[in-house]
Amino acid sequence: MTRTQGIPNQPVAFDDMQGLIRFGHGALVEAAFILCRIRDPKAAGAWLETAPVTSAETLPAPPDMALQVAFTAAGLRAMGLGADVLAYFAQPFLFGMTGEDSRSRRLGDTGTNAPENWDWDEAEAHVLILLYARKGGLAAWQDKILTPTFHAAFTPMHTFPTRPNDGFEPFGFRDGISEPKIDWQDARPPAKHGREDFSNLISPGEVVLGYRNEYDERADLSEADLRRNGSYLVMRQLAQDVPGLWTYLDKEADGDSARREELAAQMVGRRRDGTPLIQGRRDVAGSPRKNDFTYDDDVDGLRCPLGAHIRRANPRTGDQPHRGQGRLGWLLSTLGFRRRRDELPGRHDLVASTRFHRLVRRGRAYGSALTPEAALRPDAAKDARGLFFICLCADLVRQFEFVQNAWIAAPTFNGLTGEADPLLGNRQPFCGVASDGFTIQTPTGTGDRFAPLPQFVTVKGGGYFFLPGLSALRIIARHARQEV
Repeated sequence: MTRTQGIPNQPVAFDDMQGLIRFGHGALVEAAFILCRIRDPKAAGAWLETAPVTSAETLPAPPDMALQVAFTAAGLRAMGLGADVLAYFAQPFLFGMTGEDSRSRRLGDTGTNAPENWDWDEAEAHVLILLYARKGGLAAWQDKILTPTFHAAFTPMHTFPTRPNDGFEPFGFRDGISEPKIDWQDARPPAKHGREDFSNLISPGEVVLGYRNEYDERADLSEADLRRNGSYLVMRQLAQDVPGLWTYLDKEADGDSARREELAAQMVGRRRDGTPLIQGRRDVAGSPRKNDFTYDDDVDGLRCPLGAHIRRANPRTGDQPHRGQGRLGWLLSTLGFRRRRDELPGRHDLVASTRFHRLVRRGRAYGSALTPEAALRPDAAKDARGLFFICLCADLVRQFEFVQNAWIAAPTFNGLTGEADPLLGNRQPFCGVASDGFTIQTPTGTGDRFAPLPQFVTVKGGGYFFLPGLSALRIIARHARQEV
């Protein structure tokens, strides 16, 4: 890594990035994901050389369909890449999401979430094909891509259809509101003490390799480096027990619909329409309406519980944990010499600065939609439904694994005890500490405690992939045709 303070960031090569990084393809409401093994590397190289992979460049009109391609580490090996090339890729990617027991424990993949209970994982796959299309166009797009030439090169192992994207996740809450905004224009370049307050802007290098990140560092990658303009892609299949969640909430609310909705909002941190429990505009850089807030004025969790899902997934902390102390006060508190009188014991600086751990999410829901009202009926459909969680990042450990381990699964997040994410938690002891509770903080300090919580989300599969730049895809294709 090279320090880049004072050096302008290099121009963004949108024409060499896959479009998923920049656009997310949300307007292409239909999508299907296909996990494949490479049947014939030479044929795979030939297909890849002519595949209409969608770039991130701006077009005169938005496309009606998109194709994106990502590889597992085993897939790059199957394309003929040697250890000398793969050595530059991140170790978690090379080992895989399920490659080490310690990684599974850190990610909370234990108990019913353990990889031995999954329906699939990256170990059986080489390539992930992501197809997107406008309403009514996916079947024709699949037929155009999955030709005999494709099947001569790849063996599909799993095909994952999704339901049309309507902006709501399966539990019934509006999703995608708090997505970070990538600072492509370099409007707020990172610098020492330059972002003490929370910002929803993140540097391009947090998502795309070869650009400046939030540490003001950049890897100087040559045009031949396969990582250049690429991103690591995390995919996890999360099965959601929609009837289970709403039945539990209804029971705790004694059938009172208003109370049920309030309990759900407390667990999530937002109401179903996306309205946050924290109200009031804070002019957070890069944030749209319903996302323009921080938790600076709610350090005790009296408006939004400390363990609410959105608070864990994005704590919205700046480099300076609490306002109003001044630099000297912050330093004294950090060194343990002073604590704010209204601060809970041990709470200071337990949540790291958020800007170093942001993710860009590109997930899609699957299965039939089920409203909370329908989920409460005795005959509620038990169909498989959930979310294909997909995120992009430049550092698997510092970003995805940190968020999953230190914020989502940690039973001591934000000074709490014995509770993980109320939606995503697996309820198993985490490092010997219970994680099956949820607390709504109250002014008396005792809190309303809900325990034990049932498990509402179960991991059914997952893997680490690499989404190469378009030049890298051509290099991989040529290499497979020449070397294999």
